[in-house]
Amino acid sequence: MFIGHFAPAFAARATTDEAAGLGKLFVAAQLVDIAFFTFAILGVEKMRIVPGITAMNPFDLYHMPLTHSLLGSAVFAAVAAILMGVFTRSGVAAAWTGIVVLSHWLLDLLVHRPDLTMAGGEEKYGFGLWNSPLVAMPLELAITGLAFWWYLRRTKGPIVPPMALMGVMLVFQAFNWFGPEPREAGIALYLTALFAYAIMAALAFWTGSTRWHRQQVGLAVASVRR
Repeated sequence: MFIGHFAPAFAARATTDEAAGLGKLFVAAQLVDIAFFTFAILGVEKMRIVPGITAMNPFDLYHMPLTHSLLGSAVFAAVAAILMGVFTRSGVAAAWTGIVVLSHWLLDLLVHRPDLTMAGGEEKYGFGLWNSPLVAMPLELAITGLAFWWYLRRTKGPIVPPMALMGVMLVFQAFNWFGPEPREAGIALYLTALFAYAIMAALAFWTGSTRWHRQQVGLAVASVRR
């Protein structure tokens, strides 16, 4: 799962104007992976390249107890929710932020081979849709496309920013699926992933700054959340 992780961000922002801005929700959607690649650079969590380990990618994510356990993801979600609540003074924004963060583990559960844990233990989980490209690829495009469509329906503003955002997301997804496989896991791979997340988050902040929720009226439009 790659751009599919952003579907809950689009959905949360579409659901209510009280949710955090789209840019913040994009960061929340990939917070777990941002932490993972940061920890991988530091050697705290680990992955390796094993060609053929799944049909869709060669990633052996063999040690990630802090970020990709359900407990660890829940901790990240709780911390993100608390921080959002403190800065926005909105329980709704805090709740939706936590939900978006936690959704990462649940979506990963669909596609990962068994490499996810409940609390960092030996028993690992994953439904393995990465071994079924004809299921995994349409599923990812469908959930992302539907959430994006809902976001457009529930917000107003110029069409160019969200279309640019989606265009870049699809380019990154195509490269993820059809580009050359990495030869080794290392800092270059980790920084590339973090750079991709940063580009998409920046575009989401821009998009959010140009659109307002249909719930907003009058002078409220001047305070669009980013």
